Parts: sequence; structure tokens; C-alpha cells
Amino acid sequence: MDKIPLNYEASEGDTHKQLTDALPPEVVQCLENAQFLHLATCADNVPHVSLMNYTYLPSSPYSSRPVIVMTTNPASRKTTNIIANPNVSLLVHDWVSHRPPTHTRRPSGGSPGPEHRSSLASLLLNLNTSAMSSISATIGGVARLAPPSSEEGKFLIEKHLENNTFEDTEPLARQQINAGGNGGTTGHFVTGEEVGVIVVDIKDVRISDWKGTVRDWALISDSNLANGTG
Repeated sequence: MDKIPLNYEASEGDTHKQLTDALPPEVVQCLENAQFLHLATCADNVPHVSLMNYTYLPSSPYSSRPVIVMTTNPASRKTTNIIANPNVSLLVHDWVSHRPPTHTRRPSGGSPGPEHRSSLASLLLNLNTSAMSSISATIGGVARLAPPSSEEGKFLIEKHLENNTFEDTEPLARQQINAGGNGGTTGHFVTGEEVGVIVVDIKDVRISDWKGTVRDWALISDSNLANGTG
């Protein structure tokens, strides 16, 4: 295996910047594979970074643009920072860990679920999944707070819960347990009016691979792309 270079490509300014109306496939793959991201907010020139579980939505009934959804305590520092300054930065990569299967998601192509997979097959799947992505993505965007009682807020909470209820792990920061109709339980880490729904509209992305190559992308609308403007 090649050694990771000691000298990385200069990252100031826009490097090999391209305009696009959709996220690069490798960024989408990274967002779909990773389980967590780092959310950076800032207010009064004081930065704050939080490790967050999240949901990536390429589109929704409320936006034709890709967004990243997170939930938080409305009294959290990240919430007050976003109110003061909606510009945020996200860092996501899946070099170390990737998403475990969710209750509603199965590998494509009719592959057997984890309960039917041999230990060797599971090992190979994990190795292949870990090797699928060799990039990290720094995403710039504008955050807003969706009222949890609104139709959009309810929709996003449901998608976020669905995307972060895994087969082999407990949901993060679970607030309560509801009994399921089949006698089981469902973990809810986002509930009621006590949760803040953060929606990040993606504006740009910087891709860095393990060799130190840097590429910049600006996400623009279809009309702007056709006119050659950003």
C-alpha cells in the first residue's frame, strides 16, 4: 500500500473548482456510508464543533436540493450559534466506520441480511464497504431550524429516525422507549416539541482523498449551470 504523503496539496482558495447541479457521486456515497459527521458552528468569533448523527436527503417534498438533517436540544450551543450565524461547515468521512444496516434498509441486489450471512461473508462485506470510499468531504452550507410541529419538521424527524435506528445498535441519545404493536420496542431519540430540527442546505463541497488531492465543487441550480453562472 502506498504511504500517505507528508505534503498535502495547498487547500487555500478554490482548487480545481467545478460547478455542478448535483453532489459528486463519491460525496453521496460517503454521506450514505458514514454514521457520523462533525458539525462546526460559530458565533461571536468562537467556533464550536459537535459530533452528530445525521440523515442525508437528496431531495424531499419541501426541497428539490440536497439537504442534511440533524436534531438537537433547542437550548444547545449549536442551536444558539445557528440562530446568530447560519453559516456552517460539516466534515464527513467513512475511513474508520461505516453505517450498520437499518431496520428498513437492505443491501441492493437481493443480498441476504446480516442474520443470514456467514461470518466470512460479513467480514468481506465490511472490508469492501470500508474500502469503497477513500475521501473526506468538507461541506459548506446554510443551516436553518425547522419547527418540529410543522409538516416539514414532522417529515424530517420521521426520516431521521428511520435512518438512524440500526439493527445492531441503539439510537443515540434516546429520549424515550415506546412499546411496539408486536410487543417490541422502538427507540426514539427525536420526540415532541423538545427537539430542534437542523436543516443544512448544501452550498459547496471540498473533497480530499487519502493521497492529498483536493477538489472543490460549487452546488448551483440547473438554470445557473445552463447559463454558466454561479
